[in-house]
Amino acid sequence: MYQKYLQNNMFNRFILIVSCIFVATIIVFSSLTLMLISQSAVQRQMDIQRKTMQSVSEFVENKYQSVQDMMRDVYRDGSLATNTTYLLENPYNQYVQHRLDRYFSEDQPTANVVQYFQNKIDDDSDIRSLMLYSANQQVMYYYKDRTQFEIVSTNAARSFVPDTMVLDEDSYVSVPNIWVLKTIGMAREPMFSIRVPVSNKSLLRNIGQVLVYFDSESIWKSLDSYRKDFKGTILVLSAQNDVIFDSSGKGYGTKYTALQDVHADEGTTLNGMVVSSMSQTQGGYSVVSLISKAELGQTYSSSRNTIVTVAAVCILFAVLLPAMFISSFAKRTHRIIRFTRKVKNGDFDARISDNRDDELGQIAKSFNDMLDELNRYIDQVYKAEIKQKHTEFATLEARVNPHFLYNTLEVIRMRAISTGAKDVGEMIYSLSVLFKSYVRQKERYTFKDELEACRMYLELFRIRYSDRLAYTIDCEPQLQTLPVLKMSLQPVIENYILHGMRTGNNDNVISIRVFREEHHIRAVLADNGKGIPAGKLAELQANLEKEAGSSGSESFGLRSIHERLRLMYGKPYGLELSSEEGAGTVVTITFPMTDEGEAHNV
Repeated sequence: MYQKYLQNNMFNRFILIVSCIFVATIIVFSSLTLMLISQSAVQRQMDIQRKTMQSVSEFVENKYQSVQDMMRDVYRDGSLATNTTYLLENPYNQYVQHRLDRYFSEDQPTANVVQYFQNKIDDDSDIRSLMLYSANQQVMYYYKDRTQFEIVSTNAARSFVPDTMVLDEDSYVSVPNIWVLKTIGMAREPMFSIRVPVSNKSLLRNIGQVLVYFDSESIWKSLDSYRKDFKGTILVLSAQNDVIFDSSGKGYGTKYTALQDVHADEGTTLNGMVVSSMSQTQGGYSVVSLISKAELGQTYSSSRNTIVTVAAVCILFAVLLPAMFISSFAKRTHRIIRFTRKVKNGDFDARISDNRDDELGQIAKSFNDMLDELNRYIDQVYKAEIKQKHTEFATLEARVNPHFLYNTLEVIRMRAISTGAKDVGEMIYSLSVLFKSYVRQKERYTFKDELEACRMYLELFRIRYSDRLAYTIDCEPQLQTLPVLKMSLQPVIENYILHGMRTGNNDNVISIRVFREEHHIRAVLADNGKGIPAGKLAELQANLEKEAGSSGSESFGLRSIHERLRLMYGKPYGLELSSEEGAGTVVTITFPMTDEGEAHNV
C-alpha cells in the first residue's frame, strides 16, 4: 500500500499529512471545547444542587427556629412560663385549679398554656401535631388532629416513651419516634420531628419536652424554584442518618449508613454518585444531594452531541476539500507530465489544454508558447536550411565536382584567349566566377554578393546573345551590406532567360532594383520579355501559396524563394508575380529589414 499509493506519489502523501493535521487539530479543539463546556455545565448543575440544598436547609432551619422561638416566648412571659412549669410538674386537674386560684386571687386572667400552643398550631399549616411531655408525671399532652387537646399516660406496660424521652433530651431534628406515634395513635407518615427541652426557670432543671411534628412533604415548597432544574435526589438526614425527607419518595425513615462519612466533603464520588452535603450542627441535621454521573452527563449531552456533529462535519470537509483540491492539482500536474513525455518522444504538436491563470496554468501556457516558438524555429531555420540545400542541389545537380569544372573552364578560357576567341574567354570567365561564388561558403552573404552573382550570370548571357540583352542593377548603398538569403534573386533571372527572353529581338532588357520601403526591403525584377498567359499566371500564383511540393521545373526557382522567405520570416515576406502576355513580367520580392550584424547562411 505504501509503495503503491504513497512512496512515489507526493500528492497522496500531502493529502494524508494535511488530513492528519486537520483531523488532529479538530479533535483536540473539539475535546478541549467539550471539556470546557462539560465542566461549565457540571459546575452550573452543582451550583443548582447547592442552591437547592441551601433552600431546603433554610426551610428546615426556619421550622427549627420557629420551635425555638415558641419556647423563648414561653420563657419571656412569666405567667406563661409559670403555668407551663406547673402543668408539666402536676396533674392536669391541679393545673386547672391552679389557674382558677390565681385568677380569683389576682383578679386577672392567667396565661393559658393549652391555648398558647393551639395558637402556634393554627399559625403554621405545616404542623401535623404538637406534644408536651411531662417527665415527672410521665404524661403526654397532645393535640389530636391539630385541634383536640388530649392527655395520655406513658407509664404503662411495654411503653418505651419514658426511656425514649430520657435518651433524647437534646434539641434536634429527627424522624418521629415510633413509640410516640403509637402512643398518640398517629400513622407513620413522612414527617420530621423537632424536639425542645422544657426547664424549670427557678430550679434550672429539665421537667419535660415539647415535640412538634412537621409534614415532610412541606419541604417541597422550598424546591418550587428549582424543581425543573435540579437533578438526582435531595435527602434530609438526621444526626443518626435517618432519612427525614427524600425527593424521590423512596427512602423516608431508612438509614443511609453509607453516607455517614461524606458530610465533610463537597462533590465526593461514591458508587458512581456525586455526593454533596450541607450540615446544620445546631439542629443536628444535614441536607445531601445525590446525582449520578449519567445525570450530570445529560446536562451537557446536547452540547456534546452538537460538538461531535460539528467536529464530524468539519473533519469530513477537512478531508474532502483538500483531497478534492489536491486531486485536481495532481490531475493537472500529471497532465503536464504526460505532455512532457509526448514532447520527449517527438510529438511537437501536443498542447496542454489548461486555461486557468494560476501557477500550473502559467506553466502550461509557457510550455505551449515554448513549443510554438520551437516549431517556428524549426520551420524557420531547420526547414529553411533543408529547402536551401535542396535548391542548391537542384541548381547544381549536374556539377558533380565544382572545383574540377572550375579548373577545367579556366584551362579552356586561357586556350580561347590564346587562339584569339576573346568573347569565348569572357563567357568562360563569367561562368567560372559564377560557379566559384556558388561553391564558396561565406560567413555573411549580403545583397552585394547576390547582386554580383546576378551580374555575372547576366553578363554570361549578354556575351552569348551578342549584345541583344541589356540589364541594369540599382541598389541603395546602405542596403548592400545587409544580409540576405543566398540565391534569392538569381533564380528569377534564370527563369527569365529560359522562359521569358525573346532571343530573336535586339531590345531584351531586364532591370534589378533594390530599395527600402517603410520597414521592408523590396527587390523588383522587371523585364520586357514574352510575359505569361493569364491562365498560366493564375496557376503559378496558386502554386506559390501551396504548403509544400514542387510545382514543376518552370516555377521551382520562384517557389523556392517564396517558401524560404515565408519559413524564415512569415507573412508578408515572399514573392509576388505579375505579368502581361507580350509585355513582360514583374517579380517583386519582399525582405525584412534585418540588422547589419545578423548573419544568414541559408
